[in-house]
Amino acid sequence: MNKTKEKNTIPKSSLPQQANGICIQGYEGSFHQVAARHFFGKNVEVIPCASFRQLIKLALDANSSKAAVMAIENSIAGSILPNYNLLQKANLKVVGEVYLSISQNLLVNKGVGLSDIKEVHSHPMAILQCLDFLESHPYKLIETEDTALSAKYVHQHKSKHIAAIASKLAAELFNLEILAPDIQTQKNNITRFLILQRTKEAQPIIGANKASIYFQTNHSKGILAKVLTEVAKTGINLSKLQSMPIPGSHFKYGFYADMEFDQLKQFDNMMNKIESLTNNVKVFGIYKKGKLVKG
Repeated sequence: MNKTKEKNTIPKSSLPQQANGICIQGYEGSFHQVAARHFFGKNVEVIPCASFRQLIKLALDANSSKAAVMAIENSIAGSILPNYNLLQKANLKVVGEVYLSISQNLLVNKGVGLSDIKEVHSHPMAILQCLDFLESHPYKLIETEDTALSAKYVHQHKSKHIAAIASKLAAELFNLEILAPDIQTQKNNITRFLILQRTKEAQPIIGANKASIYFQTNHSKGILAKVLTEVAKTGINLSKLQSMPIPGSHFKYGFYADMEFDQLKQFDNMMNKIESLTNNVKVFGIYKKGKLVKG
């Protein structure tokens, strides 16, 4: 436990050198880094964070980072609800997004064959996503905290009996071979990542066509339907609506919504229309809708 904490703590002396880095959850070679590369470019400097809470903390510190990449939902597992709560409390803006098609791969040291493998290491979710492939082989499955760390472990131990499930980027970074590519059972496995920047530094996005907001209602009969009707009248596409309990309330709910539009004035008009029907409204960001990219 202590070693893990020491490993993931960024020394104060190194913070100035990392002020242009991008916070990611996980380690180098993780899918967060893959998403960061797609948005910021291949040479982006990343700052690994052991948790989403640490990611938010460093993203808020101007001396620690430039921005952050944070997963918010998956096409199979659904929304990452705790991350919505983190966003609600943080003074960060959504300035972009990445839809990443997740490719899980069996990684080994050079020269290793399928019959040599005795153990496969990876994060529990990655193992679950690849069960059809894994159950067709007599491998012992070892759950770890991170896919990229599993790849690093295989690289460090140089064993021909150990494999990892991780990204193609992890194979590249740790000089491993992809013995079996795309071994996930469900091929349509997409994770959506948000690009976050400190509110005071976030600039208006030219060509923005999407917004993420939060709102509450007074919970009177039919009030949510009235809100959604006003949204529809403005020609906005409500691409996501996520309800979340309001802390401290008796099963009352607030709503996170993603809205797509052709022109910004549509969004401004919609916000004016729902003003009298909602309260505690927060705009997380107005940005460009992300495109699907390969992981």
